[in-house]
Amino acid sequence: MSRRVVVTGASSGIGAATVRLFRLHGWDAVGVARRTDRLEALAAETGADVFTADVTDQAQVDALRDYLAALGPIHALVNNAGGAFGMASVEESVAEDWARMFEVNVVAVKRVTGALLPLLRAAAAAPDADGVAHADILTVTSIAGHIAYEGGGGYNASKFAAHALVAVLRLELAGEPIRVLEVAPGMVKTDEFSLVRFGGDQARADAVYNDVANPLHAEDIAEAIVHSIELPGFVNLDLVTIKPVAQAAPHKVIRGVLTPKL
Repeated sequence: MSRRVVVTGASSGIGAATVRLFRLHGWDAVGVARRTDRLEALAAETGADVFTADVTDQAQVDALRDYLAALGPIHALVNNAGGAFGMASVEESVAEDWARMFEVNVVAVKRVTGALLPLLRAAAAAPDADGVAHADILTVTSIAGHIAYEGGGGYNASKFAAHALVAVLRLELAGEPIRVLEVAPGMVKTDEFSLVRFGGDQARADAVYNDVANPLHAEDIAEAIVHSIELPGFVNLDLVTIKPVAQAAPHKVIRGVLTPKL
């Protein structure tokens, strides 16, 4: 029997790349996002199932749960939906942007995880091909949830909160065959993350990656996500941090050619 994974934020970037890679590895996959047209294109490309939902809306999350319950066993959940809005200081930033970030980066993770846990528990009761019964909850956070930086304000706060949520969940599920994993990327060059953060300012978004030697791409993070979940069921990667070599920290990015000091 093939295994099934649910991926939120699947309309672009890391989420879409993760659905593609799981499908290449033979998984059944369900991509979840707000944009139906993007999801339909992903379904046509990969053969994945898709479901349109805004994960910040409880009624829509409940509808997702009901759809999945009818679809069949759910073995893994990838909480990937998230975003950053603005880079103003704590003093000058807009409180509404902070609220949006907490809704999608923290509260939505709670909504989806809480709704799908009964389905994951049901799947964890049936042993896999290796005789290990388990299910997985993997949340994509950020190195911004581990290291603060100027201008990070609301994004730092929301991702620190997401990291704490994952840590608490791992403690609360101790004793159950459910792995709780966290993947925390650094600089990842996608079509939309920085563009959304800077309110559609393409020049400012492009400047984030200008002259950076080999920034990461969505496919690199997808590789880490799929690898983490495909490890034997008794192996738990609590936290995986991933940065390009050119990025030593959120606030320290080397631009230009990387050269050894001989």
